Amino acid sequence: MEFWADIVGQQVAAQTLERASAPGGSPSHAWLITGPPGSGRSNIAYRFAAALIARTPADRERVYDQVVARTHPDLGVLTTQTAIIKIDAAREVVASSYYAPAEGRYRVFVIEDADRMTEHTSNVLLKALEEPPERTVWVLCAPSEADLLPTIRSRTRSLRLVTPAVAEIAALLHEREGIDLAVAERAARLAQSHIGMARSLARDPEALERRERVIRSALSVETLGDAMATAARLMKVAEADAAAATERREVREREEAMRSLGLAPGAAIPPQMRSQMRALEDDQKQRAKRGVRDGVDRILTDVLSLYRDVAMVALMPEAELVNAEHARRIGELAELWRGGGALAAVDAVETARDRLRRQITPGLVLEALFAGVVNAGSER
Repeated sequence: MEFWADIVGQQVAAQTLERASAPGGSPSHAWLITGPPGSGRSNIAYRFAAALIARTPADRERVYDQVVARTHPDLGVLTTQTAIIKIDAAREVVASSYYAPAEGRYRVFVIEDADRMTEHTSNVLLKALEEPPERTVWVLCAPSEADLLPTIRSRTRSLRLVTPAVAEIAALLHEREGIDLAVAERAARLAQSHIGMARSLARDPEALERRERVIRSALSVETLGDAMATAARLMKVAEADAAAATERREVREREEAMRSLGLAPGAAIPPQMRSQMRALEDDQKQRAKRGVRDGVDRILTDVLSLYRDVAMVALMPEAELVNAEHARRIGELAELWRGGGALAAVDAVETARDRLRRQITPGLVLEALFAGVVNAGSER
């Protein structure tokens, strides 16, 4: 099981995939790996892909390095940086799935964020799942089974991941990345065991400060005026994060596109080439919108942890808190709101997340959320 050592808190899932990928085994032709954000769905999917492709256990690490770099000829990946997976991309991947493996035992196709497939895109994949090639394995990743069409779910073997323990995440950061244990424990607690977020909070002071601003802002909401001001402030946080994440990439992509068209940087684009550049710009705009929505989703995750803390203190005063640094203010809100108001605030966040998934404007989602929190406080 050494090959799976980097998979944190998922021993049962790793054992299942080890048995399925062992030489001489007969793995299901399609898998659906589900689990909460940060549980490591993609990480375990790519480990599984490498184990399936490798001809011998001794070859797994070499193959895994190629899988991670997306350079192995027997690996296909379907993902997106925008709100949905495009149907043309799905058609291209499905068409390539019918070729025999070039080097390995199997060809493996990983679909990250399979919940971002529209019904039409899902139906393109469905045809491949109904009549799978003998040596092709599909690995789909999604938060839950309910995020996919029943016709897709029924043709896959489901594997559910669990939320790793805070101590397991902290140990990983400390032992493998050299992060101070106290820092790692705090980051894992604040990230609620989300591996990637815990790593970011432990290594990036700006990420930690961003989260602290979110919590302080949410704690300051008492009136409707506070609610609107907080929504606007946090919307700017999400937009700034998205802009910082995409700006350098977009400049690099434009430069690479210009070179591929044989144009010097800053040169005028001939009319016959403008459609290619417009397509790139459209993709970048869609990715920027997703970046803002992802930023708002992270804010909602942090705010939800805060209001859950309030509810836990109201109902179980000795409960351990995610946001222990704000225990005094959380205790005041628990006393003020009582259980009913705290649970109403939690419901307001869940409603906001549902609205965000339904593509409602993020700014309006935040405004409605904090207006709901003000109302929740009045329900005490």
